[in-house]
Amino acid sequence: MTNPLLKTISSYAEKALLYEVSLTPKPGLVDRYSNGAHHDMDFYTFLDSIVSLAPFFYQYAEAGYNHKGDAPLLFEQLRKIGKKAEKAMLHATNGINTHKGANFSFAILLGATGLYIKKGATLPFTKKDTESVLQIAKQIVSGIVEKDFQHLSCKDKESLTYGEKLYLEHGSTGIRGEAASGYPTLNKLLDFLRQHTQNNQEIKYLYALIFLMSETQDSNLLHRGGFEALKQVQAESSYLFKKNLSAQAFIHELTIYDLHLTKRHLSPGGSADLLALSIYFSFLEHSLSPSGKNV
Repeated sequence: MTNPLLKTISSYAEKALLYEVSLTPKPGLVDRYSNGAHHDMDFYTFLDSIVSLAPFFYQYAEAGYNHKGDAPLLFEQLRKIGKKAEKAMLHATNGINTHKGANFSFAILLGATGLYIKKGATLPFTKKDTESVLQIAKQIVSGIVEKDFQHLSCKDKESLTYGEKLYLEHGSTGIRGEAASGYPTLNKLLDFLRQHTQNNQEIKYLYALIFLMSETQDSNLLHRGGFEALKQVQAESSYLFKKNLSAQAFIHELTIYDLHLTKRHLSPGGSADLLALSIYFSFLEHSLSPSGKNV
């Protein structure tokens, strides 16, 4: 029997991904009007991907809600569901990786949310509730970096994933490291969103993306351009974020920057994933949607 509260929570994750891909313009990223730096995917590829993942979001939350025992023991169950979700995603997108990182994070965070709800928490969440969920997420993935990366030097280089290669070449732990640290970048972004409650919510979320691009060690940027490109995008984004532009001027600057990153074949996909996670928690805290209506 479907749990109405878990259904609501899992629908927030689906909606967060839909909102993220719909935000426009996003530099180097897929949005309503542009494929950004991507030649193999578009807006509709993302819609197909999100629809394929949605049924698993409820399973993640339910796994957390039904879990008995310590939080770290939940991880393997979530990973098993996650592998099925990834297979469904790749089938829906004809093998294109649209949401692998987001699927990983939502598996952990929905599992953590379900586990937290089991303890009696209700919606809407407070800031303290959100922080508690992030701490549970940290417990769930305890030791994941060491476990996943400790034997990489023995693997055939041809069989390494992008994330594994980035760890060996740059020491980057990517989204695993973010999760294992309790999502500190996400926490910082959520504080930004709570403090900025202007009416134009789409502008707010686009500013949140630029904030992330200035702060995050984005694994997608590292993979595509190395540390030099990462640092350059961080500096450019920081400059744009601090310009204090009007909404119209900000959209104009984003449109130009989208062309620049697309030409350089750079896509801040890691930042986009963190943005979707922040939108999810905004829904849990009953923040406003980009349409200006209560979620």
